[in-house]
Amino acid sequence: MFTSTNGASQSTNGRNTLDKFLVCGLKSLGQHCVAVLKEYDVSVIAIDSEQPEHWEVPEVPNILEKLIIGDCRQPSILEAANIHQCRSVILVTRNERMNIEAAFAARRLNPQIRLIVRSDKQNLNELLGENLGNFFAFEPTQLSAYAFALTALSSETIGYFNLEGQLFQVIQHQVKQDSQWCYRSVLHTLNNQTRRILSHTRFRATLPKQFHDWEPETIVKAGDTLIYIDIVQQLETSKEVYIKKSRRLRGVKKIICSITLQNLKHKIIKFWQSYYQNQSQIRQVATIYLFTVIFLWLGGIILYTLYFPDITIQEAFFATAVLLLGGYGDLFGGVKYTSQAPPSEHMPWWLRFFSLGLTLAGEAFVGVLYATVTDALLGSKFRFFNGRPPLPQRNHIVLIGLSLLGQRVAALLQELKQPIVGVNSTNIDQRMLPQMPLVVGNTADALTKANVARAKSVILVGDDNMENLEIGLMAHAINPNSKLVIRSHDSQFSDNIAPLFPYAQVLCGAALSAEVFACAAFGEKVLSIFHFNNQIVMVTEYNIETGDTLEGLLIVELAYGYNVVPILHQNSHNNYSLMPNYETRLDVGDRLIVLATSDGLQRIEWGEMLPRLWQVHIEQALTRNAIIDGIGIISSITGCNLSTAKNIMNDLPVTLPTQLYQHQAQYLIRELSKVKILSSLINIKQTVTKN
Repeated sequence: MFTSTNGASQSTNGRNTLDKFLVCGLKSLGQHCVAVLKEYDVSVIAIDSEQPEHWEVPEVPNILEKLIIGDCRQPSILEAANIHQCRSVILVTRNERMNIEAAFAARRLNPQIRLIVRSDKQNLNELLGENLGNFFAFEPTQLSAYAFALTALSSETIGYFNLEGQLFQVIQHQVKQDSQWCYRSVLHTLNNQTRRILSHTRFRATLPKQFHDWEPETIVKAGDTLIYIDIVQQLETSKEVYIKKSRRLRGVKKIICSITLQNLKHKIIKFWQSYYQNQSQIRQVATIYLFTVIFLWLGGIILYTLYFPDITIQEAFFATAVLLLGGYGDLFGGVKYTSQAPPSEHMPWWLRFFSLGLTLAGEAFVGVLYATVTDALLGSKFRFFNGRPPLPQRNHIVLIGLSLLGQRVAALLQELKQPIVGVNSTNIDQRMLPQMPLVVGNTADALTKANVARAKSVILVGDDNMENLEIGLMAHAINPNSKLVIRSHDSQFSDNIAPLFPYAQVLCGAALSAEVFACAAFGEKVLSIFHFNNQIVMVTEYNIETGDTLEGLLIVELAYGYNVVPILHQNSHNNYSLMPNYETRLDVGDRLIVLATSDGLQRIEWGEMLPRLWQVHIEQALTRNAIIDGIGIISSITGCNLSTAKNIMNDLPVTLPTQLYQHQAQYLIRELSKVKILSSLINIKQTVTKN
């Protein structure tokens, strides 16, 4: 986003003609970064350690202003690349240490330069960001993992991310005949405080490339496809967790206080039933025996103490314990006791029979105890040798290739509660993704073992393009109905095979990540990405500064003028709103998060808003109060001051002089109708054409 603080001037057409950007590293990711930067109509200089042998993006040599061969860590090389005139440097060599060292050298030569670094060292990246400032680091595999995971889902979810403790999901939904929206809803009524419509198309129509390319007054019909963003879950903050724990403690205290002699029996039975249902059979028996032994132990102590007053409670305790441990022969096997011990010849038959029962019960308890310990040891042994869960039989996702990208895709799918099977040529650490079933071995055999025939999706993220394609074709032959997602390391390879195999989604990781690196170079903070109609959508954060292209705009003007979707607004007082009111005006110090494609971000960068092609003709106010209400509505939606709105309402009928966007104009008409003001829509473009 252009600001007056970056020291660059702006030409009359709004484009910054003096911006230079430096890209260090011209492997796949670097070449795609150059191509994306050039779309912003800026000057791009590149440094690489050697002359590239293969141009994955063929137009890169022609769009580079200068290519320098050398070590990007050397000050002389950076100076030859005009580092002092560069706004940002993108360091995307395959050596993370080289990237970070080059970042230090670039910042020393140009203290104002923005540093965009390829690095997976999260802790170091955070520390460098805090100490260097204007420093951002990304890992390409982390960025592209979201795209692979979401593309494989057979559900309607095409994107998800967290903001301010809220989980957002982007849904692609085809309206069914029995849907609550079918023939009952007008499109604009689906927008509310938790939902925003991004796209709408009729049955079998081509999906639009822009967010707001839909008619607000359209009635939803069966077969329509809706893409919308929705707040689906509120995540717990630390304060909410504390409150929940406090409530639980109060609940426990309340339960304890509610226990009385009258209901104690009922509560014990209820507790026992709930405990009994959650235990294995052996542990259930062991629990019963434990309570029985404790009861017999207490009974023995009491009986011995009452029948033989000369012995102490301590002696009765140990005598009963000896009996329970199988010591009947020790106590009654002919050994003469002291006068303080219970002599066997003076003991009644029933007490001696009870003592024998204690020994038998104790022996039985020891046997059950051994069985319980053996069961636990065998269970832990089986878990040690077979620590992963069993393979799912149907409707699961098969992930082939468990490199760094594969592991991150697997973690994301598990986070989304998706059944998944990992396939790899070699075994992986047992501690890595322990809840994921794993098939190890030859890929052809592994496809059968992983139940590909009944899988809903197959993802191939290996390191070889041809191998991924070969296995993908094998998987499709086994299960033609499964969704197939193939990783490509070369955008040319993707472009060539995608039309030949329309049933497969071929994704190039470098192309997915390049847009994020390029957008970050302009100052945008990209929080997440997802696919929208074969385009990459970035969840992007802005902080409004003095003189930038967003200052003073209404959110409605931002949304329709730059073709983005605002989803969070936070003012300078730290008050934030999700799905913010479109009548809010942006001020310096505000924070804004939007959904935007690369095209939308470019428009914001250069301040090039889409043309306003609509006007509103106000015909009549049906009541006197309607005039007063109309003044406020016109002022808030169009952005004009109150005196201008007052003059308009006092001179009816009149056409508003302010030109508006279509959705903005239709929203104004709806709001005016609510206060009994009649108005109509005028298409300026059609009017000019007729004349």
